[in-house]
Amino acid sequence: MPVATQAHREFESGLYERLQLSERFLTYQNAFRTATGLPLRLVSADPEHWCLDDQNVNRSPFCEILNLCKRACDACVETNRKLMKDAECQGPSTCHCFAGLSATAVPVKMGTSVVAYLKTGQVFHQMPNESRFKEVVSAIGRKTLDDSLLNQLHTAYFQTQTVDPQRYNSMVKLLHSFAEQLGEHAESLAIIDEGSEPSAIAKARQYILANLDQPLPLGEVAKHAGLSASHFCRIFKDSTGLTLTDYINRSRIEWAKRELLKPEARISEIAFLVGYQSLSQFNRSFARIVGASPTEYRRERLYKTAS
Repeated sequence: MPVATQAHREFESGLYERLQLSERFLTYQNAFRTATGLPLRLVSADPEHWCLDDQNVNRSPFCEILNLCKRACDACVETNRKLMKDAECQGPSTCHCFAGLSATAVPVKMGTSVVAYLKTGQVFHQMPNESRFKEVVSAIGRKTLDDSLLNQLHTAYFQTQTVDPQRYNSMVKLLHSFAEQLGEHAESLAIIDEGSEPSAIAKARQYILANLDQPLPLGEVAKHAGLSASHFCRIFKDSTGLTLTDYINRSRIEWAKRELLKPEARISEIAFLVGYQSLSQFNRSFARIVGASPTEYRRERLYKTAS
C-alpha cells in the first residue's frame, strides 16, 4: 500500500474514533434512541475494523440470539457489508435481512470521503406472524436449534419492534440531516486541538491560525515552534495526522466556508482573503477538501438556510 494511502487511512481512522466519542454524536445518539426507540451506531468506514458486536443497547434481542448461530451471523454480516457499500455509492440506503428486518446506513462524509456510517434499524415494517417465523427457522436450519434456543428466538421475534414504513423513512431523513452536521463537525475536528499535543505544535498552530491570510513557509512556521524544519514536520504529522500544507489548506477552507455564507462577498475576494495566491488554486483546494466548488457549496448552503 502506498505510504500516502496508509497515512490517509490512519488519519480517517483517528478521526472516526474522535467522532464516536464527541459530545455532539453522543448527545444526538441518546436523543434519537429516546425519541424513536431505535438503536443508533456510528460505524467505521473501514471494513477491516467493522463488526456487529459493540453495545448491547444497539442490538435487538432477536439479532442477539441469531448471532449464536454461525450461519445466520455470517448472513447478517454479509448483508450489512453490502448495505454500507450501497450507502457509500448511493447515499442513505436500507436493506432487509433474510429474517425480514430492515436496517439502514447513512454515510458521514468529509468532503467526498466517507469517514463513518450512521446505522439504525433491526425493525419490521409489517407485523410478524407464525408463518413467517417458520420460514426464518427453516432458513437457519431447524436442526441447528435446540428447543430452548428455539423458544427464545420465537419470543424475541415477536417482541421485535414494528415501524410503519412512512414513519421509518422520516427517521432516516433525520439521520441524513444529522450525518451532514456530523460531517461538518468532522471537518472541524480535523484541524482543532485534541488537548494532548506538544507545546511546540500548539505554538505552531496558534501562529498558523493567526496568519492564515499570509504566506506560511515551512521554515517560518518551524521557527515559531522552536524546531528545525525536519523535526517539526515529523512531530506535526504525528500530532495532527496531517502534513503542514494540508493543515493550512483545511484551515483556510474552513474560514472560506464561513465567508461564503455572506451572499455579497465575491468568491475571488474570499480566495485572497483566506490566503490563496490565485483563484484557481483556491478552487482546486476547495473542491478537493469539500467535494464541491465554492459556487456549488454556497448555493447549497444558502438554499438550506432559506428553506
